[in-house]
Amino acid sequence: MKMSRRGRWAVPAAAVVVAGGVIAGLQIPTAQASPALPARTPAQLLAQVSTDAKVPPLTGTVVETTSLGLPQLPQTHNPTSLSSLLTGSHTVKVYYQDAQHFRLAVPQSLSETDVIRNGNTLWLWESTRNAVTEVSWPKGALKHAVQQPPGVPALTPQQAAGQVLKAAGQTTKVSVESNVLVAGEPAYQLVLAPKDSRSLIGRVTIAVDGKYGVPLRVQVFAKGAASPAFQVGYTQLSFVPPAAANLTFTPPPGATVDKTNLGAGHPVQGSGKQAIPSGYGSYGSDWLTVVSLPQKDLLSGFGTGSAASAPPTSSPAGPGVLGGDSQEVLSALFGAAKPVHGSWGSGTLLRTSLVSVLMTGGEVYLGAVQPSVLYAAVGHTAAG
Repeated sequence: MKMSRRGRWAVPAAAVVVAGGVIAGLQIPTAQASPALPARTPAQLLAQVSTDAKVPPLTGTVVETTSLGLPQLPQTHNPTSLSSLLTGSHTVKVYYQDAQHFRLAVPQSLSETDVIRNGNTLWLWESTRNAVTEVSWPKGALKHAVQQPPGVPALTPQQAAGQVLKAAGQTTKVSVESNVLVAGEPAYQLVLAPKDSRSLIGRVTIAVDGKYGVPLRVQVFAKGAASPAFQVGYTQLSFVPPAAANLTFTPPPGATVDKTNLGAGHPVQGSGKQAIPSGYGSYGSDWLTVVSLPQKDLLSGFGTGSAASAPPTSSPAGPGVLGGDSQEVLSALFGAAKPVHGSWGSGTLLRTSLVSVLMTGGEVYLGAVQPSVLYAAVGHTAAG
C-alpha cells in the first residue's frame, strides 16, 4: 500500500515546519523579574528535560504563530492547511494524561480541529468538513507523543522541544540564560546554537519548568535577529489530570471516516518513525540537514480540499492535512522564487530568514540552511 503524493509531502513538510524552525514569533508575555531557582549547568538542564514518560498530567493553553515574510497567501482558517502552517496564529487547548492519551484541540471562530490519541489509535477531526482521519498502529510501535504519524504537526512545546533536541550534540553550543516565568511557572532557559555558520538558525531557547522539567516554551531566532522567529508556548497551565471526557472520541453522526492501519503496508520503525518514501532523500545532518523530494510531487500532489481531491485511505496524512489552499499557496511561493545558477546547474531559489528552497532538475531541496548547502546537495541526496 502506497502513500498518496499529498501524504508523502506531509513527511518532509512537517519536519521542516517544526525542526527547521519556520514558525515565527508572537511575543508570549512573560514577567520581567527573573524567578529564583536552584543553579543548573547546561548539561544538567539537558538531562533534566522530561521525556514524554516523565511529563506529569496537565491541562493548558498553547499559543503558536507563523510568519516568514512570505508573499500574501490565501487563508482558509483551517489550521492544517498549508497557508496556516506557514502564516498566522493558533491557540491550542492541551489535555495530557500521558504519552499515549492526550487531546490537542485547535478552536477557530466557526470550527475546530482536534488531534486525539488513545493508546494505539489517533484521530484527526475537522469540524468544517465533519471529516475524521483514524490512524492505528501495532502495540508498542509508537511509544511517545512527539513521535506522531506523519502529517500531524507538533503543536505543543514538548513536541517542538523533542524535535529541536535531536540536533543537540557535537554540532551545538549549549548555554543557559536568565530564568523566566512562563504561564506563571518558574523556568530555566536552555539555549542551543548551531556551531556551523551555514545554518540559518541563530539559536533556539527552550524554557524548562523548574519543578518537572517540562518544556514550557520554544523560541527559534534567525541568525542575527533580536526577536524570535519561532515561538510556541503555554499561556495557561495547570499540572492536573484532564477530565476523562476530553480523552475519548467517537466520530460525530454523518462524519466521513478515513481509516489507515500503519501495520498494514506502512512500515513503522522501532523508534516510531516511518521509513522515508521512495523518491525522497536527505543530505547532511543535524542543523544542516537538507531534504529532497520530486518536484512533480510538490506541483501535483496537493488537492483543493474538496471531497473529490481527498487522498485515498492509504494516506496516513488524512484528507485534511495540508489541504484546502495548497495549489494557490504554491503558486504564490513559486512567484517569489528567483533564478539561480552555478557549477551544480540552474534552478529557482526561494529564501526566507529561516528556510531556503531550491527547485532544479525536477527535484526540490529544502532546509534551514544557506543556499550554498542546497547547491552542494544537488545530486548527492541519499534515501533515508
